[in-house]
Amino acid sequence: MGKIFNRVLRRIGHFIHGFFNIGISLRAVVILLALVGCGTYFWTYNSMLRQVGGREDYDEAMRYIEIKDLLDEKFIDPVDRQSMGQSAAAAMVAGLGDSWSYYMTDDEYRTYQLSSSNDYSDIGMSLVKDETLGGFQVIAIYPSSPAAWAGVSQGMLITAVDGQKVASFTTDQVRTLIRSKLNSKFELEISNQYTIEVDCTNFNADAVVSRLEKTGAAYVQVKNFEAGSGQAAVNAIEYYMAQGADSCVLDLRNNAGGLAGEVQVLLDYLLPEGRLFSEVTKDGHAEAYDSDGMWIQFPMVVLINSGTFRESELCAAVLKEYQRAVLMGESSSGSTRSQETIPLENGGAVRLSTRSYLTANGTDISKVGGVVPDMIVFNSDESATGTTEGTTGGEAGTASTSEDDQLMAALKYLS
Repeated sequence: MGKIFNRVLRRIGHFIHGFFNIGISLRAVVILLALVGCGTYFWTYNSMLRQVGGREDYDEAMRYIEIKDLLDEKFIDPVDRQSMGQSAAAAMVAGLGDSWSYYMTDDEYRTYQLSSSNDYSDIGMSLVKDETLGGFQVIAIYPSSPAAWAGVSQGMLITAVDGQKVASFTTDQVRTLIRSKLNSKFELEISNQYTIEVDCTNFNADAVVSRLEKTGAAYVQVKNFEAGSGQAAVNAIEYYMAQGADSCVLDLRNNAGGLAGEVQVLLDYLLPEGRLFSEVTKDGHAEAYDSDGMWIQFPMVVLINSGTFRESELCAAVLKEYQRAVLMGESSSGSTRSQETIPLENGGAVRLSTRSYLTANGTDISKVGGVVPDMIVFNSDESATGTTEGTTGGEAGTASTSEDDQLMAALKYLS
């Protein structure tokens, strides 16, 4: 074996001598090959490390491969490698311990896209992204909606919203952009050629329901914090204060949240000058929301429950932190993080929490498990929660025999 190896090395030496016309010893050939081999090994190894993100990620990948090979070799039944890989991906995201972050297979992601595109909570149209044409195609129009009234029709390609190009946007991002335009007039650019004006000035009129109770308190229910809702809530409070209301019940139960700017509008009206809250990304970038020096003060109870989400529970937390209101009801959901859907190369996607809301004191509501009310009150009739329909007895608006125990407790406390 040694003779064969030496013979190979001599032939390599003769080749180098003939090709470069230089003499080279057998020892030099061995050293040269060793250097080339080591260099190639280290270059390949470092290249692999760079591709997977570093030594720690490489070790994780090798552990996965080791387990996969072990299962292939030892597990008694046939192994479905695709199913195993999908389960591993789902487990990685689940390992974050965040119930709002999750992995979707390619089939699940397609279903999610269809579901989200068919949600008519914006201006009444379903959108799906068209990567080839660089925009969002309208796949359905909801009758008697702002989009329908404006003349938007199925098949149109939206390339910009109010002058902002959307080719690089995700479906979540373009929906958020459109939501921010609700309660106003704005333009949709169609196929980079012409624009259509959409009028949503009255679209969010029913986001706030209000009345004056016979106890003297204004009842203001905010169903969501979509565009225009903050000012609508302020207007309702102002109106009933002018009618002689001496206190206020702010009902945030079953409010799924919406836009941070709308929460700022309401809190700015209710709170003195200072920091209200911040929206923070993982890299520490913070967008601050502040209040000015103009504010109004009166006794107030805020109603919350497990259906109080995101921006609505942020609103309640800030009012509690400022000791501006008494909170009643049940603990909120603890979901004050913003999620983003990130497509993967394999066709699947990850729904991931990417931003957190922090109160002025730096409290992350998600980390503490939600907002805890000052007074715990449960409703014996859950159907009476979060609605004013069918909950009042006697004369309209008296709430004297309401089955909404939480509302009754709030009115009793204020009176």
